[in-house]
Amino acid sequence: MIKLINEKTAVEPADNDYARINYLYEEIARLNRAYYEEDAPLVTDAEYDALLRELTALEAVHPEWRRADSPSQRVGGRRLEKFAPVQHQVPLLSLANTFSGDELRDFAARCEKLAEKSLTYVMEPKIDGLTIALAYENGRLTQAATRGDGMVGENVWENVLTIADLPHQLKDFKGRLLVRGEVYMSKRAFAELNEQRETDGETTFANPRNAAAGSLRQLDAAVTASRRLSVWLYDILLLEGTEWPQTHLQTLDFLRAQGLPVIPEVSSGDIETIVSQLTSWQEKRHKLAFDIDGLVVKVDDEQVRMELGSTAKAPRAAIAYKFPAEAVETTVLDIQVGVGRTGVLTPLAVLEPVWVAGSQISKATLHNEDNVAAKDIRIGDRVLLHKAGDVIPEIIKSLSEKRNGQERVFVMPHTCPECGSAASRAEGEAAWRCPNRSCPARVREGIEHFVSRQAMYIEGLGPQLINQLLAAGKIHDAADIFSLTMDDLLPLERMGKKSAQNVLAAIEQARRRPLGALLAALGIPYVGSKAGKLLAANFPSLERLAAADKEELLAVADIGDIIAQSVVKWFADKDNQEMLSRLAAGGVEPQAEVISQPETEGAFAGKVVVLTGTLPNLSRNEAKARLEKAGAKVTSSVSRKTDYVVAGEAAGSKLEKAQEFGITIIDEAELLNLL
Repeated sequence: MIKLINEKTAVEPADNDYARINYLYEEIARLNRAYYEEDAPLVTDAEYDALLRELTALEAVHPEWRRADSPSQRVGGRRLEKFAPVQHQVPLLSLANTFSGDELRDFAARCEKLAEKSLTYVMEPKIDGLTIALAYENGRLTQAATRGDGMVGENVWENVLTIADLPHQLKDFKGRLLVRGEVYMSKRAFAELNEQRETDGETTFANPRNAAAGSLRQLDAAVTASRRLSVWLYDILLLEGTEWPQTHLQTLDFLRAQGLPVIPEVSSGDIETIVSQLTSWQEKRHKLAFDIDGLVVKVDDEQVRMELGSTAKAPRAAIAYKFPAEAVETTVLDIQVGVGRTGVLTPLAVLEPVWVAGSQISKATLHNEDNVAAKDIRIGDRVLLHKAGDVIPEIIKSLSEKRNGQERVFVMPHTCPECGSAASRAEGEAAWRCPNRSCPARVREGIEHFVSRQAMYIEGLGPQLINQLLAAGKIHDAADIFSLTMDDLLPLERMGKKSAQNVLAAIEQARRRPLGALLAALGIPYVGSKAGKLLAANFPSLERLAAADKEELLAVADIGDIIAQSVVKWFADKDNQEMLSRLAAGGVEPQAEVISQPETEGAFAGKVVVLTGTLPNLSRNEAKARLEKAGAKVTSSVSRKTDYVVAGEAAGSKLEKAQEFGITIIDEAELLNLL
């Protein structure tokens, strides 16, 4: 059978390679659309890389079949039409991938053969986020664009302005700078965002990369601002007004000196030094505060990098090393349904225990009915499991080809598994909800939230003690906590006099928590600790907030229509009003939120300070809060613009860098003295 490639050429397919190449074209294009344009990947990185490598290998054997629009020759996805286009002055190329130390050695051998000399290499973590190109003109940030297809990206300047750790003004450089980096979401911010979305009945994000991409590409910059994005910058694309740095390490130093966030975990050496560090990075990656999917190895000499140039898709002087996939197989033993404090019914996979990314996993949330159906996860299935963001256990997909016919399709219950109430699913929501406020699960989860660290923080009143108090009939909701006595606590299992005194002391302290903490504790939909503080800062009392109408609430910066409606509705509810009355009867007197203004005089006013190591008495958060109150800006990385480094026990690379830059280093005693 003859296949027509174009009007001039006809070839005979060899071993059906032609059909396979065409299948790979369509499949990779489909996966690219999902990953780049919809921020919803359908396969793991390892699976995608395997398909791309197969296509590249087949095209090498049959170059006459390679299409001009082959995914092996292209970068990323197309620009979304909802954003204005930005033509990149310097193309944003992707990187070729390697998967072993030997492949890195081959990369180095090619570079050194072309350069005709031995070379030094720099290795950096490969951030799993969304590529961004920033333009600074006369020292000010004037443009921000996504990569798009590498030639044309999307204008996301207003959204990028909301990223807290990105300066809008360079320290002293007044020329023209185009710089490339990666917008990402930290593991903690990702976990908190997904927790909130699940509580609100919204679809959760699969991983931090999707969350970051979805957050940056919002039409409403206020939504982006609420998502706690961060950025690392790592390459200069264009520099006018000063000499180009001679090495990549000097490039990073230049960016740091201008106040731009540069990732600190960078190493350099010959290729054998680089290869020797690969194994340690397999474990080190899990200890980072952000997600990485590999490492990037670059020639350090900038002149050599320019001389080596690039292929149509990737630079020759840089390459990505991709970590081996950490997804593992296990079996779904059962699917149970739990009930959260807002009544959301959440399916939970009970798994055959398995080790993944450093810990043993026996359960994984399935989020909602739609997610289970989309992934076709059945009881008894063999499934592929990983940790989204290296934190949250997530089932990637079911391995349907391994089914034996004994698997059972999961059916989402339409009644609450705890109290039997009829559940409902609102139009446009992904979640089923139990409407019964007296549901034992909702009560229990609500009390656990109320006493948690991010809310009223009643230390010692954990889930086990809450369950005992509920079972004994000593409490029925959070308001009852403030009526507890020594006689209520002492009969409980493992409760001695000292422990009971500690719990009662913690309850006493909670009576005068800030108003923002109480608002976060009450379970008002969409009101967490951040919104609670904002509301408390603008309404000095609970009574004043309860009397506010929607227009007054909308006048508060960062409080939108959804939160405003939710607050008005919550305070209008008679059951909620009764609960507030009982809290007041229990002695709860929330304190007005004090918004302190940074000092403009003193040793730390206007200074940049970095904390490193463990301090003898102050926690990191306490030291940061006191420094910020004193007018300091506390940053996470040391640069030439850093004024002080506060060093404690086990201070590491930050201390070394401070010594290298000649920055003033102080200990806790000196810090307290200056404060």
